Amino acid sequence: MKDLMGKAIWDYYHHENPEDLQTETSISELDELPVDYLFRDFDEMNEIEQKALQLAQGKVLDIGAGAGSHSLYLQDEKKLDVVALDISPKSIEVCQLRGVKNAVCKNMLDFAGETFDTIVLLMNGTGIFESLAKIDIYLQKLHTLLNKNGQILIDSTDILYMFDRDEDGGVYIPAGGYYGELDYVVHYKGESEDPIKWLYLDFKTLQNAAENNGFKVEKVLQSEDSFLAKLIKK
Repeated sequence: MKDLMGKAIWDYYHHENPEDLQTETSISELDELPVDYLFRDFDEMNEIEQKALQLAQGKVLDIGAGAGSHSLYLQDEKKLDVVALDISPKSIEVCQLRGVKNAVCKNMLDFAGETFDTIVLLMNGTGIFESLAKIDIYLQKLHTLLNKNGQILIDSTDILYMFDRDEDGGVYIPAGGYYGELDYVVHYKGESEDPIKWLYLDFKTLQNAAENNGFKVEKVLQSEDSFLAKLIKK
């Protein structure tokens, strides 16, 4: 893994001529991701992120912590015990340099030994599930990381709006799989990561999968085509 997201975060933190990241998917063109967006504070976050952080309680696991902005708010403003988790070594180093007390570089599937009252998965948190074929693996792992009655706060976007429609309102969806299963590519300073599998979910599909894996599910907030869901361990 080239860890381009981590390189951008590292460069920005150390003032090493950072550039904006570029991302693209199998159904969308190149899109700019300003690296300073990953360092935003609570007031600059969207309403889904703000709501999730407000609902977080107890001991918290922040999966996909990035530059640590969510973890720092939970740790410093809400005075919660937080573990920041990310597969990016440079991102975790920056989390530590920014003051995150407990930052771990590991894939969530390999993380064990602790349980939590709240797990947060934000900025299309369902993306790490990769595909519908793997969603049960991830949900079962998350179930083991929660304390009794623990909660997962996770967001996603129903990307049905990105597909063409006919005159009657029908949607042209490619055959061969769920429409939210995409290939996702990150570019930075002329380098490109290998494509990764990234999953966008509609709420009903997430609800069905989570209920099948031992969760009660509630939609907390809807913002245009995006939503925040709460999964409670039964």
